[in-house]
Amino acid sequence: MDGKHRATSLWGNFFKLSMPQIRTFHMSWFAFFLCFFAWFGIAPLMAVVREELDLTKSQVGSCIIASVAITVIARLVIGWLCDRIGPRITYTWLLVLGAIPVMGIGFAYDFTSFLIFRLMIGAIGASFVITQYHTSVMFAPNVVGTANATSAGWGNLGGGVTQLVMPALFGFFVVMLGFSEAIGWRAAMFVAGLVCFLTGVAYYFLTQDVPEGNFKELREQGRMPAGNKTKGAFLEACADPRVWALFVIYGACFGIELTINNVAALYFADYFGLGLAAAGMTAASFGLMNLFARTLGGIFGDTFGGKWGLKGRVFFLFLALFCEGLALMLFSQMTVLALAIPALILFSLFVQMSEGATFSVVPFINKRALGAVAGIVGAGGNAGAVAAGFLFKGAIAWPTALMILGAIIVGCSFCALLIRFSPEAESESHREYQEAAARNRRAVDEEDESAELEPAWT
Repeated sequence: MDGKHRATSLWGNFFKLSMPQIRTFHMSWFAFFLCFFAWFGIAPLMAVVREELDLTKSQVGSCIIASVAITVIARLVIGWLCDRIGPRITYTWLLVLGAIPVMGIGFAYDFTSFLIFRLMIGAIGASFVITQYHTSVMFAPNVVGTANATSAGWGNLGGGVTQLVMPALFGFFVVMLGFSEAIGWRAAMFVAGLVCFLTGVAYYFLTQDVPEGNFKELREQGRMPAGNKTKGAFLEACADPRVWALFVIYGACFGIELTINNVAALYFADYFGLGLAAAGMTAASFGLMNLFARTLGGIFGDTFGGKWGLKGRVFFLFLALFCEGLALMLFSQMTVLALAIPALILFSLFVQMSEGATFSVVPFINKRALGAVAGIVGAGGNAGAVAAGFLFKGAIAWPTALMILGAIIVGCSFCALLIRFSPEAESESHREYQEAAARNRRAVDEEDESAELEPAWT
């Protein structure tokens, strides 16, 4: 598609739900929010689950790894499906089928069965790829970084909200309805899965693949290449070293966020002596930064891109990731709660800005293979989480594990400097950015003129 129908403004059109671009934006971030909520819904309840199922520290670590391991494969497949059948159908089926293990984890009765369900639930983490794909094809270059970062950030917000809501939902079933703790956490997970299922149905009816329509109809009209012509796109993305540099980078930011979402509540319970609810609320401060922090990463990415081109987007990504590593090392050394919380928030700020900056670069790597690139880079986040998870299996103290991760992140930040673009790509990006910005200015001017012509009623 030529991209002329992509939205050139997010905030100016924020409430215009008649626009398919804006409607898709809201549905995509909300769907990802629910997937993230359900994905990590069990994390703040692990203290209860650990006691009931008599899990060892090593087994808890295995569950942490399982929760993110399958997502590596799922994101690769989902990216390919987006290129083939479109984001609308892909998201619908992921939500509907992904809801099954979320509800089904209530049938877990020992470590093995719990581990299997935790592994299966991880597949819904692939929802991120669809969200980024869908906003990338709906928004123009002057605002695509902001749209990607905001949709993903508000989706990731589910990781913070679940730290607050799931203990409250658990308390409702146990205290208000008189369920046992064993039934309470199972009922809470069933509710999370049911909402995901219903959202999948809504996604089918309320969104479309691109501004011009759906892939199926556009291909029938000859306005898009057939789905089988995207076969080489995945291999093309795999052969690009820049994609793998972003794979590593995303593992060092989103992978770390996933790890912290899994361990934060237990970390504050074990190392600061907090109870279930207090540990959940403290851990939630990390995820709740997604309300604006990832958006900041996208905004700065777009701003640097507007001033210094694609190399500006890449340089900001380096800065954000470098600061993230330093902030995590600082947090790992905190032994007083009053100091640990501000350090955690500072770390969270740079983690999510790095994520937003990453996906302000992704749409410009290979437009023909956008789904493949987004899938591979997204999988990097989960690969990073799997690798980080081995540090939390009990062999070393968790503060030491966090210090090691911080140092690794600093090293990974230099991968950003390996991402280069050809002069032709820089020129094309500059032209598209300026054209989109000009269209946005014209739209704003037309709205202002319309407002001036309207009669003033008194």
